[in-house]
Amino acid sequence: MNDKLNESLKLLPSLPGCYIYYNSDNEVIYVGKAKILKRRVKSYFNRKHHDSVKVNILVSQIDHLEYIITNTEVEALILESHLIKKYKPKYNILLKDDKKYPYFLITDEDFPRILIVRKRNMNKLKGKYYGPYTNIGAMHSTLDFLKKIFPLRQCKTPRFKSRPCLYHSIGKCLAPCQNLVTSEEYKAVVNQAELFLSGKQTELMKKLMEQIQKYADSEQFEKAARLRDSYFDLQKTLEKQKVVYENTKLNEDVISIKHEDGILVIVILMIREGRLIDKKDFTYEVETEDRTEFFATFFKEYYNSLTLEFPDRIVSNELESVGDKALYEEWLEIISGKRVKISYGKSAQGKELQMLADKNVSVVWNNAKLSKMSKINEDFNQIGSYLKEKLQLNNFPYRMECYDISHIQGTNTVASMVTFINGLSKKSEYKKFKIKSTEGKPDDFLSMKEVLTRRLSHIGQKGWDKPDLIIIDGGKGQLSSVMKVVKEMGVTGIDFVSLAKRQEEVFLPNKSKSIMLPRESSALFLIQRIRDEAHRFAITYHRKLRGKKSLEE
Repeated sequence: MNDKLNESLKLLPSLPGCYIYYNSDNEVIYVGKAKILKRRVKSYFNRKHHDSVKVNILVSQIDHLEYIITNTEVEALILESHLIKKYKPKYNILLKDDKKYPYFLITDEDFPRILIVRKRNMNKLKGKYYGPYTNIGAMHSTLDFLKKIFPLRQCKTPRFKSRPCLYHSIGKCLAPCQNLVTSEEYKAVVNQAELFLSGKQTELMKKLMEQIQKYADSEQFEKAARLRDSYFDLQKTLEKQKVVYENTKLNEDVISIKHEDGILVIVILMIREGRLIDKKDFTYEVETEDRTEFFATFFKEYYNSLTLEFPDRIVSNELESVGDKALYEEWLEIISGKRVKISYGKSAQGKELQMLADKNVSVVWNNAKLSKMSKINEDFNQIGSYLKEKLQLNNFPYRMECYDISHIQGTNTVASMVTFINGLSKKSEYKKFKIKSTEGKPDDFLSMKEVLTRRLSHIGQKGWDKPDLIIIDGGKGQLSSVMKVVKEMGVTGIDFVSLAKRQEEVFLPNKSKSIMLPRESSALFLIQRIRDEAHRFAITYHRKLRGKKSLEE
């Protein structure tokens, strides 16, 4: 620690605010907020080693710091977001720009239009934004529905001087350009569209019915009939929406997160007036180990950019690990202009909603994983070459096998062998083994020794093709045990590595130092996938044997 940094630490106040870390090139490398600056900033320097690798690297690069005092912690939270957007520091979690997620825009014109725009303030268009939306296909379907139900102006400028265009003829425009609708009537339709996009179905249906009655009373039967058709179309749409809770005005966002194998998925279920009206899902390939920090960043960015009406409550068990509930509720009230409660989903109702969100996030995560596996298959030559170089392999890893042990206190011990060829699983070449040498006395090292001895003794036989790479589930000790077997049997021409789950370290034979593949890399994802498949296959076989033994007893 240099003298300048040391002096800054001594002058830190016991007040809320934001701290800014710089490196020796005077670049901002990290921005954070604190309830008490002195305590928070000093915590980075009070110990030699932190649990997080990222924090250790960050601290080693801090040359000097600055801080900005705020009146409250919530002001610090707001300032932190602005500073991160301004500086884009290397060690802050930076989400992808949300410009890929489009918005609905109801333009601020005499006769507004409904548009889909890629980002807010696009081409300096003013008006009310609704979004962001993550399902672009569904968004375009919604736009078609909106044009049918709420026939607002579609042309930027009139196509004809003395007659309406085709949109009016097919009932998709009220033709304000030809003065076929009054300003008051047009504004009423705009208001209805806004209620629909805000999820206020009850209020919308009530206003439509009032307008129908108004037209009927004034004997404007054609207008009443058109509005009645819109009313019934909306009613059919609402019937299709899943009713979460009957007879309620429940307005909630329910959030679930799943982070495995370098894929992080966040799903938000939007419940308005007791109905599930929309699902938003966000998928990221991330290197970070700290999902809590990532989720906190996402939470702040999502709700800071939200243009739809805020829910009355946000439900997520993940929020419990994010931080001070009261702080975030105060922040939400400032940015939304209304009271928004945070729930950790521990009530019976909350648990039910959380389970629904968890089901959705699992489906999205599985689809993302399949998509990534498909890409791995397409790019396997490149991934295989990377593994060969990085793991110092003698062979190109065309055929990879992985082994795992499963038992309960030494009973019904089994082993699995899974095979991946060209990056894809080959289930017809999976093998399972009953372990005999350790029955009743758990010993994973001895179990692995037995299964590798049995496997390697079959090399050259039909149905037992020689692998290019064998992956062992375990650490340095497990790999050393296996290499003794390999040496005793005189087996050559096969590469061996082991993968330790805790830090996802890859160990090589006769090497004391492990290799850390980049967290977001396809190469690490692939060997994790192989390891997890071996684990799944072993557990499935173990459960089958255990169930069979229970029936016999």
